[in-house]
Amino acid sequence: MLSEKKSLLGIQIDTVSKEEALQKARVFLRGSGQHMIFTPNPEMLVAANTDAYFQDVLNAADINLCDGVGLLLFAGHSVSRIAGVDFMTELLRLAEDMNKKVYFLGSGQTKTIDALKKNVVLQFPNIRIVGEHIGHLISQSETGQLRYDTSENDDIVQDIILAAPDMLFVAFGHGKQEKWIYEQLPDLPSVKIAMGVGGAFDFLAGTQKRAPKLLQSLGLEWLWRLALEPKRIKRILNAVVVFPWYVLKDKLQ
Repeated sequence: MLSEKKSLLGIQIDTVSKEEALQKARVFLRGSGQHMIFTPNPEMLVAANTDAYFQDVLNAADINLCDGVGLLLFAGHSVSRIAGVDFMTELLRLAEDMNKKVYFLGSGQTKTIDALKKNVVLQFPNIRIVGEHIGHLISQSETGQLRYDTSENDDIVQDIILAAPDMLFVAFGHGKQEKWIYEQLPDLPSVKIAMGVGGAFDFLAGTQKRAPKLLQSLGLEWLWRLALEPKRIKRILNAVVVFPWYVLKDKLQ
């Protein structure tokens, strides 16, 4: 089930609709291979523009969903915008329907993961959540390599192996989560789908509110998040100023 891809700043973005991406996920879950699903947004492409390793990791994904109106504007109408949190929700629905096991891994707070599990079970009563780990602290070197406590990481890997999930959702923040999946997935034999989900845990836990539907439809979620979190100004500028500049410069070369 190969899909066409659109290249943007050297990153291959899949042109699939949400329904087509879900059909691919069903095939992944019925098969025996391992698959990575990432959700590139403008901020991630800006980061990958100066991080060759991150660029390679993103291009190793089995599905790169377009998450961000900025990508949509420059990639053209052949690409569908699919928010990561929305696709994670659909994968959770799929896990319940197919009786598949899921595991949550993040770097946030215990109360977030507790609220996440509670809300997920309320929405999907028959879902099989087989494990979670929260608080794993990961940083990156100047060259983009991951830094973390090796002993703790080994314990997490062993816990996931013992839990034997079919789906793994990782929320370390962009760059770190994709690289961690890329490096660790071969050691997690049961995992058929691993997805980097960024702030989706917070949204599904209810600890952070999503933008109103109107702002989402207009592609103005960034403005909503800036109003709620002014400290995100640098990240927002990367998405709405630096990203378009990089794309225009790339097209002129």
